[in-house]
Amino acid sequence: MNEQPKIIRPRERLTLQDLAAHAGVSRATVSLVLGKSPLVAEKTRQRVLQSVRELGYVYNRGAANLRTRRTHTIGVAINEITNPYFTELTAVIQLAFLDLGRTVFFSNSDEELSRQEQFISTMREYNADGLVVCPAQGTKVEHLKWLKDQGMACVLMSRDVPGSGLDYAGHANENGMRLATEHLISLGHRRIAMIGGSDLTSTGMERHAGYRRALTSHGIPLAPELMVPGLPSRSFGASTIRQLLTLDEPPTAAVCFNDVIAFGVMLGLRQIGREPGRDFAVFGYDDLEEAELWTPALSTVKIDSQAIGTAAAQLLLERIDHPDAPPRRSLSQPKLMIRESSCPPAA
Repeated sequence: MNEQPKIIRPRERLTLQDLAAHAGVSRATVSLVLGKSPLVAEKTRQRVLQSVRELGYVYNRGAANLRTRRTHTIGVAINEITNPYFTELTAVIQLAFLDLGRTVFFSNSDEELSRQEQFISTMREYNADGLVVCPAQGTKVEHLKWLKDQGMACVLMSRDVPGSGLDYAGHANENGMRLATEHLISLGHRRIAMIGGSDLTSTGMERHAGYRRALTSHGIPLAPELMVPGLPSRSFGASTIRQLLTLDEPPTAAVCFNDVIAFGVMLGLRQIGREPGRDFAVFGYDDLEEAELWTPALSTVKIDSQAIGTAAAQLLLERIDHPDAPPRRSLSQPKLMIRESSCPPAA
């Protein structure tokens, strides 16, 4: 007579052996399934998971963490989650880590260094396996270098902090802005404004450098009055373009630090009776979903957020497994999205 599986009483503490007996597999197989190992056949994995549901088994993650010294948790610090670009990037990296079996804790620093540092300290206290950080404005090497010294796996995403010695997943900003500016030059523009961005971030420095490089390579003198740093907002874009068009030699085109500023520039032009894409050329950066829906549709530089988020997740997992490996960099390349908002100079 075959021995019947052990009946588990509701008040008893379930064990892996109980679960294995119910599913008709070995204890080792149950352990692999609960640890999300890819080595278990899908049919077997589903059988074990069905037993988990029927018995109401709760995996003792704390005990597993003690055995593996891993918590399977990741901290992600975003500098400005209300910015549509970073909102999209946040969704991408959350999905990337979810697919890799990690739980993600997010923080919005809102460009405040104190909030960023508090979140990083909290993640260390809870023994997170690693961190992905989009650095807040003004983040210095010393703010991050101690993480490496303490053995905390960390990857910088979207914004770099040169000299930190940390892995980085980002975008070729200088090249992207160079291409955008050269496109406007090819249309015949010589007075091209650069609106937005800040040298407090690597992104701002790189895009400003790309703008200057394009002008220099085409023999166009740099006009300081046409470079206007500022906040990534519609209101800033609108007020700046109205001011620039009062100059004795106003610009005929503008490259913008991001799409949000470019939307503001187009609104500002209409407020003074100018039509973007006909009377003035506008070029954005990011290629937000909204960019193609504007009238005129916004010419912009496309950033591959999917590639950046996926690369950041992969770099962090590799850093966790190989803490002493040399730092690595992953850069997604820009792509120009030429639409109706870029046009030759008005006659």
